Amino acid sequence: MKLSILIGGKAGQGINLVSGLVSKTLIHQGYFTFNYRDYPSIIRGGHNFNILTLCDKQIMSHETTIDIIVSMDELTSSLHKSELNKGGIIIESASYEKFGLNLNVALAGALMKILGFNHDVLIENIKANKSINNEKGIEAATAGYDSVQVKYNLSSQKKNITIMTGSKGLAIGAVNSGIDLYTGYPMTPSSALLHELAGMMEKNGHFVFQAENELSAVNSALGASFAGAKVMTGSSGGGFDLMTEALSLQGTTELPLVVHLAQRPGPATGLPTFTSQGDLGLALRAGHGEFPRIVAAPGTPNECAEVTNELFYLTQKYGSLGIVLTDKHLLEGEYSYEDAPKKPLVVKVDRKVPGTTGFISKVSSYEQGEDGNVTEDGSVVIKTQNDRLARYEGMRKEIKDKNISMYKLHGKKNSKNLIIGWGSTCGAIIDSINKGNLDAQFLQVIYMKPMSPDIKKIILKAKNIILVENNLTGQLGRLLRERFLIAILKQNRILRYDGRSFTPGMLIPELKKRMKK
Repeated sequence: MKLSILIGGKAGQGINLVSGLVSKTLIHQGYFTFNYRDYPSIIRGGHNFNILTLCDKQIMSHETTIDIIVSMDELTSSLHKSELNKGGIIIESASYEKFGLNLNVALAGALMKILGFNHDVLIENIKANKSINNEKGIEAATAGYDSVQVKYNLSSQKKNITIMTGSKGLAIGAVNSGIDLYTGYPMTPSSALLHELAGMMEKNGHFVFQAENELSAVNSALGASFAGAKVMTGSSGGGFDLMTEALSLQGTTELPLVVHLAQRPGPATGLPTFTSQGDLGLALRAGHGEFPRIVAAPGTPNECAEVTNELFYLTQKYGSLGIVLTDKHLLEGEYSYEDAPKKPLVVKVDRKVPGTTGFISKVSSYEQGEDGNVTEDGSVVIKTQNDRLARYEGMRKEIKDKNISMYKLHGKKNSKNLIIGWGSTCGAIIDSINKGNLDAQFLQVIYMKPMSPDIKKIILKAKNIILVENNLTGQLGRLLRERFLIAILKQNRILRYDGRSFTPGMLIPELKKRMKK
C-alpha cells in the first residue's frame, strides 16, 4: 500500500508544518514516510510544495503521480491537478480560510480524516508543537477533521519508526564523534547542518560559530584544530569555493579537518534551493598542490551519521582533510527508519597540541620538515611529499580493519545488469528496483577517495553497466574511467540536471530501456 500526498501553497503559509504534523502522525500509526521539498529562492509568495509519500514498507523516494492534493491556494490546484491519479482528490483551502493562521492545521485535520485515522494522535502532535497556539490549533484541526469523510480507512500498525533528514544524520555523526566546534556561514543547503548543530549545543556542549564569511569559517576551524579541538566546517557552491585556499593550507599543516560540501546546481548562484551532484570533481581536487584527502558521499541519513563519524576518526588519525559530500535532496528530504546508525567509532586526539609539556607546536603554510621548521631543502620536500601520499595505504588498511563500507550492493545478486550511482540517487534507484521488480544489481559508491579496488572487480563481472547521476556530465563515470580504465557507454548513462531528483516513475522506464534480459 502506498499513497502520495502533495501539499502546496505560497512560501510562509506553513506547508512544512502540515507535512511535519502529518508525517509524525503517520509514523505513530506504523507507516513509513518520505517527504520531498520543492521551493524557489524567495521568502514569501511563489509556489512551494511538499510531496509526502506514505507506505507500509520502507521507501526512500517520492512519486511523480499524486493521490491527494492539499491545496492552500488556487495555483496549487491548477498546477498539479493533471498529476492526480484516477480517483484522486483535492482538499481545497477555501472552506477553511476562516481559521486564518491555523488554515494549515485545519487542512491537516481534514487529511487525517480522509486517510481514516483517529484524530487523537494528530491532536497530541499539535500539543507538542510549540509553534502552534494549542487552543486555536486544536479547534481548527477538529473542525477540519469533522468536515470530510473517510476515503482510505487505513489501519494502524505496530512499528517503531523514526524520521530523520540528512542534515540531522550529519549532526548526529558529528556529536557521536565528540565535536568541539562547527564553523560556517549561512548558505543553502549547507545551512541545514548549521541549524541542526546550533540546536544541539546546549545538550551536547559543543560550540557553533557563525563567521563573517566562508574563508573566516574554515580558517577558524583550522585554528581550533591546531589547539586540539575536533572541528567541522561546511558550505555550498561559491561558499565552498572561497574555502579552497584554506583546504590547501590544511594539506601542509596536516591539521585534522572535516568539511561538509552541500551540493546545489551551478555554475555561480545557479539554482540555490534545488539539488545536484555537480561537485564531485570539485571535492576531489579543490585546493592547489597535492595532498591526501578523503571524499565520501553518503546516500541516506543513517549513512550521513556513519560517514561523518568515520571521517572524524580517519582525519584525526592521519592528519588529513575529510570531505563529506551531500546535496539538497539528501539534506532536506525526510526519511523514515526502523533501524539506527551502526555503533560509532571512538574518535581520539592523540597528537601533540599547544600546551603539551616539553613539546613545541609549530605549523606553517610553507613546506616544512618533521621538526616543524620551514624548509626549501629538496630532499626534505621529497620525503615530506612521499610521506603524505603514503597515508592513503594506511587509510585503506584502517578502513578495512574498522569494517567501514566503501561501497554497498543492493538488488539482485549476480544479475548481468549493474546500475552504478552515488549519494542521494540511491533512494530512487533502490525503490525503482523494488517497485519495478527489475533484474538488476545496484552498486552504490560511498568512498570516492580512496576508492575500493573491489569496485573494478564488481564492474567487470557485469555484462551491462548503467550509470545514474544528478549531473550533466556523469562525474562518477568519469572518475571510474580515470581510476580503472572502465568507460560506460553514453547511451547507458541516465543523467538528470534540471535541479530535481530522480523518482521511480521516471527512472523505471529509463532503466528498462537499457537493461539486458
